[in-house]
Amino acid sequence: MSVTDDAIAKIKSMIVSGELEPGSRLPREADLAAALGVSRNSLREAVRALSLVRILDVRQGDGTYVASLEPNSLLDAMSFLLEFHQDDSVLDILGVRRILEPAATALAARHMTDAELVHLRTLVEPGGTTVADLVAVDLSFHAAIAAASGNKVLASLLDSLSMPTTRARLWRGVTEEGAFDRTIAEHRGICDALAARDPELAHARALAHVAGVMEWLARAAG
Repeated sequence: MSVTDDAIAKIKSMIVSGELEPGSRLPREADLAAALGVSRNSLREAVRALSLVRILDVRQGDGTYVASLEPNSLLDAMSFLLEFHQDDSVLDILGVRRILEPAATALAARHMTDAELVHLRTLVEPGGTTVADLVAVDLSFHAAIAAASGNKVLASLLDSLSMPTTRARLWRGVTEEGAFDRTIAEHRGICDALAARDPELAHARALAHVAGVMEWLARAAG
């Protein structure tokens, strides 16, 4: 279990035990981090993760509160967590992507135009600041490569496989330290291989990229 996951578990335990009640405000960041025995950065990531599934409510300029935990909110949170931790279909979908995406990237190395390469470079460096912004750019990056493969059926298949894994990408972004820096570095490597018109290198880098996500998900859902 990562330090962030440990912090998430401890906050959830405080809520379940009644130490933190619905609607109550969390203690100051420094105090809560000390009480949980985690760094402030790990606590911050845990809060982001729990706010994503609506267990915590972050109010800018006011503080962080335990959500009302009304039935609808709880169902949303439970649905998210059950889907992430118990549904093997996300790993199965990534397994299919692991087969198809490197092939599409190798094709793109042969067929991608200079204009498409320039556009792809703009999708490597994220312009947004939120996890959702970064995931949206990630989806666009992979869609652009699939489209440049020149195979419309393959591009359509990959597009249909991208959305079901969006929640897993969001969860990785808020719980794994350095996840997006690593993703950006891997995207740069894929771009370089495409610019070099090297299908084998493009295939290898795309394979390593998807395999890394699968390995993280297998650990996180285990």
